[in-house]
Amino acid sequence: MFPRLSLPVLASLTPPEIQVEIIDEYFEEVPFDDSADLIGIGFMTPQAPRAYQIGDEFKKRGKKVVMGGIHASALPEEALAHADAVVVGEAEGIWPKVLEDFKNGKMEGIYKSLQFPELKGLPLPRYDLLQKDRYRLFKINFPIQAGRGCPFKCEFCSVSRFFGGEYRWRPVDEVVREIQKKNLKNIFFVDDNIIGQKSYARELFNALIPLKIRWGGQASLNVSKDEDLLNLMAESGCGLLYIGIESISKSNLPSYGKTFFDAGEISEHIEKIHKKGILIRASIIFGMDDDDSDVFHKTVFFLIKKKVAYAEFFLLTPMPGTELQRKLEKEGRIVDNDWSHYDGFRAVFRPLKMRKEELEEGLWNAYKEFYAIPSIIRRCVRMGSQNRKLRTILSNFYYRKMVLKKRHPIYGE
Repeated sequence: MFPRLSLPVLASLTPPEIQVEIIDEYFEEVPFDDSADLIGIGFMTPQAPRAYQIGDEFKKRGKKVVMGGIHASALPEEALAHADAVVVGEAEGIWPKVLEDFKNGKMEGIYKSLQFPELKGLPLPRYDLLQKDRYRLFKINFPIQAGRGCPFKCEFCSVSRFFGGEYRWRPVDEVVREIQKKNLKNIFFVDDNIIGQKSYARELFNALIPLKIRWGGQASLNVSKDEDLLNLMAESGCGLLYIGIESISKSNLPSYGKTFFDAGEISEHIEKIHKKGILIRASIIFGMDDDDSDVFHKTVFFLIKKKVAYAEFFLLTPMPGTELQRKLEKEGRIVDNDWSHYDGFRAVFRPLKMRKEELEEGLWNAYKEFYAIPSIIRRCVRMGSQNRKLRTILSNFYYRKMVLKKRHPIYGE
């Protein structure tokens, strides 16, 4: 759907005299015989085994390899076994030193900034290095980053540790200039939580109003608690929010550190957001300790009843470095240490109230039920204007096609 922004950001931090090429293995073969001097590999946890294969192959050929990303940052020593250097955390502030050390033939292994970088005055990501027509949503919603991080500390999420447990932001005028420079009319804010700092969100949304754009982004469900902010969000052109609802169980969310909204209020929150004309793409996690074999149908029934436009379902996954991983390890419940299985679709731990196989099968049953034709019609038939309704229905049918192939509707794996 979207390209990752990490490598375009890294390219923007690289001096112009250095030639940069970005390879996306989803679409093309890795050119192991390329003449490049330095190979940078960015990856997330389920991609780690393949990233290590690529690193090892380049090193065999005498190339210098540097790795980074959320998995390498959580387990830098592991990544370093397949690379000459590992960048922990964000690259701003440390990438110039990595390049200088490479030029001088003395790469130091693990690199980490002493502090999180300020986001003022950052160069724009090198989108020109991407083949944009490959990415389905790139042509519809251009990715923009206004800030990084999230102030909440959910046990299953890697974001807080990677970005420092707080929300940092770019100056609003720089965000606006980027939108105007590219003459964008439809964008998606890739921030983990666009309302992570409410005063900043208000300033940003006010600045977006004169641009007359349509935008989507990620936000926490408690945005509905601030009616003024929600009104401003709608007025500024927000048409869709990706929201981590995670669970409709009243006991699940507090057990995993998600205490900033009450599960009993989810219905009310959804209705308030819908009343502003904002569609919801819900993220749901199955496999929490209160989940039994009934959770799949109960959750899907709720989402259909509330006419949620889109939903993504994942299995609870103890990602490296998270509090969830530490807790499940202590309880002896992690049963699979193959990183390629940490994709959210395979159970890598022992759930409390069902078998692993039930959990995995239930995930796909939930997808099939949610994207069944009667469900699509019931959820989308009264969804605003004719154009919007048609777009939503067509997207749902695209996701249905993916689900029937047992491929994730968003990520494709």
